[in-house]
Amino acid sequence: MEPHVNAKRLFNHATTLKLHTGNLVNRSRLKKKCPSSPSEEVLSDWILSMIELPSILDCTIPENTEAITPEEREELKVSVKLFLTESDRSSIRSAVDMACLSLGVSQLDSVIIAPPPLPEGEAQTLTHLQPLWEELESLVQSQKIAAIGTSDLDKTLLEQLYNWAQVKPSSNQVNLASCCVMPPDLTAFAKEFDIQLLTHNDPKELISAAGFQEAVQGSSKDLQVDDWRLEWVLRYSIIVKSRGIIKAKGYIVHAKKGNNL
Repeated sequence: MEPHVNAKRLFNHATTLKLHTGNLVNRSRLKKKCPSSPSEEVLSDWILSMIELPSILDCTIPENTEAITPEEREELKVSVKLFLTESDRSSIRSAVDMACLSLGVSQLDSVIIAPPPLPEGEAQTLTHLQPLWEELESLVQSQKIAAIGTSDLDKTLLEQLYNWAQVKPSSNQVNLASCCVMPPDLTAFAKEFDIQLLTHNDPKELISAAGFQEAVQGSSKDLQVDDWRLEWVLRYSIIVKSRGIIKAKGYIVHAKKGNNL
């Protein structure tokens, strides 16, 4: 049977898609080429590795995927940024569990949450953040995560979250594309309450719904992709503490078929 026919049958039957890129650090060295964007990093060269007609498509790059051994765990810091595409708090636990399983660890050292994009003209509020933060707090209390952080909060919203939260944010990422200099009020608040301010250059949407569907469509002809929805994208970095170098970096992606809501 032609490969594209197999892929079509698999996608038509499946209800869940899991994608793990494996260690992109090793892949970049092998290819001698850096991806031009996060979406290219996530969605290029993926391989379907599965049994016949499963309901869950488990896609990975097997030769690039290495679990952390117990002997080296203390020497490594595992940091995660979770990009949500919908406000489903259960996605957070699912993503953390999948990251721990894929990397062979029982706890992530830090998780930064990037809430789902809001409709044009609507501003992020504490009400939007509270259910997501409560789920993160639960994972801290169950020792699945050591520290939790936020992304792109201004001083007012960061202060509101800090005052309300039981587990305080340990960090806040600021996108320097929209803010060339750290706002003085944010810097002062972070310093007073020992919140680390980090910078990032991630786009508002790491992968758009259309971009995801286009990538899936590109893997085989005649796939019906309109009913697939991207739930979340998790990016991890594994850093050697003593040397400050990145040992591994990769993405885990989760999507579901729309009629499986």
